[in-house]
Amino acid sequence: MTAYAIAHLQDVRLGLEIIEYIRRIDATLEPYDGRFLIHGATPEIVEGPWPGDLVVIAFPDRGRARAWYDSPGYREILPLRTENARSVTMIVEGVDPSYRATDFLAKAGLA
Repeated sequence: MTAYAIAHLQDVRLGLEIIEYIRRIDATLEPYDGRFLIHGATPEIVEGPWPGDLVVIAFPDRGRARAWYDSPGYREILPLRTENARSVTMIVEGVDPSYRATDFLAKAGLA
C-alpha cells in the first residue's frame, strides 16, 4: 500500500542550510523509490487556519518510507531542516483505490 511522508513546515529560514538540504534530499529518496507529490506548496485554505507550507512524498509502502526516514543519508541532512524550520512530520499509509468512507465504519464496527 502506498505510504506518504508528510511535513507541515512553518517559519522556514531559507538560508544556506535549507538550500543544502533541498540540493541533497532527492538523492536520499532514490534508493527507496520516493517521489515528491507536493513540495513547498502553500495550500488554498478553504476551512480553518493553516500557517506554512506542505510537503508530501510518496513511497511504494510504509516500510520503504520508514527506511528512507531512518537512512544514514537522510539522517545526515535532517538537521539542516529541523534547525531551520518548525515542522510536524509524519508517515501515513494510504488507502486502496476501491476504498469508500463507509469502509471506516465497518472497520470501527459501526456499519
